[in-house]
Amino acid sequence: MNPHARKSISPLELVRSLFAHRALIRGLIKREVIGRYRGSFMGLLWSFFTPILMLGVYTLVFSVVFKARWDGGVGSKTEFAMILFAGLMAFNLFSEGLNKGPTLILGNANYVKKVLFPLEILPVVVLGSAFFHFLISFAAWLIFYFVFFGIPHATLFQLPLVLIPLMLLSLGLSWFLASLGVFLRDIGQIIGVLTMVLMYVSPIFYPVAALPPQYQKFMALNPLTFSIEQVRNSMFFGKPLEWMPWLLQLGLGLLVAWLGYAWFQKTRKGFADVV
Repeated sequence: MNPHARKSISPLELVRSLFAHRALIRGLIKREVIGRYRGSFMGLLWSFFTPILMLGVYTLVFSVVFKARWDGGVGSKTEFAMILFAGLMAFNLFSEGLNKGPTLILGNANYVKKVLFPLEILPVVVLGSAFFHFLISFAAWLIFYFVFFGIPHATLFQLPLVLIPLMLLSLGLSWFLASLGVFLRDIGQIIGVLTMVLMYVSPIFYPVAALPPQYQKFMALNPLTFSIEQVRNSMFFGKPLEWMPWLLQLGLGLLVAWLGYAWFQKTRKGFADVV
């Protein structure tokens, strides 16, 4: 019998699987992180310098060339860079699952065909790797904040709560795309374009308040808008978490995560026939 057939879609079964394979998940996350920089001269240091280099480019383009400024601040380039960096960190944490999802099963075909392997943990591994890089970027951001602005706001401690809905949303979409990518090989190209579009239509390089009122309504439909703004509020502006929108976002994240997981479990029995 196919070892991947008749898999439960119960969230409780998922939690049991993640707990039972926690050591395997940690090992795969470590391999994923180290493997990304294997053979490079600077190794893991690239995970520290790459976001800083990209930050410099975006800051030059938007604050120097386009003269962009952030409402509610002093208008300095340093301030703009810090606010921009916070939004980019949140988006990169989310987008990792989207970008890697379509090739996740295809890139691990040996797990599908030869080994009784808990395939459902692969998107979790990607999310864990993305979170590791988020922490590295956060450390860089924190150092710069100490240097230029002093002691951060106490709202920084609410950041883990802010990130939960965003990570659940990414995980659910990663499960869905991992399955879809097995049967529709072009999905990876489509997602790459959509991710780039999503980055520019999310309030990363500009605040929502800078848009005309009629466009602000459409921006509110973007599920990333609330999380990105709350990340900035927590890290830079010192504003408390808006609990009611957060609960709605959490509910959306849980729903998408479960639907993505259920789709993955229902379709995984066909992976071995296609891969």
